[in-house]
Amino acid sequence: MPSQSYVELKDLQIAVRIGTYGPDDVVPDAHLLDLTLTIAPHLVMVPRDEMALVFDYDPLIRHIDTLARAHHYETQERLVTCIVEACAGYPQIEALDICLRKRPVLSGTGTLGVRLIVDGEAMAALRNAIA
Repeated sequence: MPSQSYVELKDLQIAVRIGTYGPDDVVPDAHLLDLTLTIAPHLVMVPRDEMALVFDYDPLIRHIDTLARAHHYETQERLVTCIVEACAGYPQIEALDICLRKRPVLSGTGTLGVRLIVDGEAMAALRNAIA
């Protein structure tokens, strides 16, 4: 029996406004989200093809989209925090790895991002703090 399973979201371009820029600053044209959710193996290795047996990630993706569009953020870190707090609302998510990055960074090139890894213990503590 498998001991670990994940739901992986990669390169999701989100509609968000982050930062304040001056006339000579490079303004990003995209913000990309990578999110790896640790979930129980029984939610991936299922005996039948039924939605009731798996983690339905669609509501979470809609929630992330709503958070991104809700208002202007000064920092990537704040949006990452809001997404992690949203993930804490799903008991199926045991831990996560999130990376939010923007592009371009300089001369039309590069990506720059913020990564946060929340292990099982930290996720439990977050849930307790929110409750």
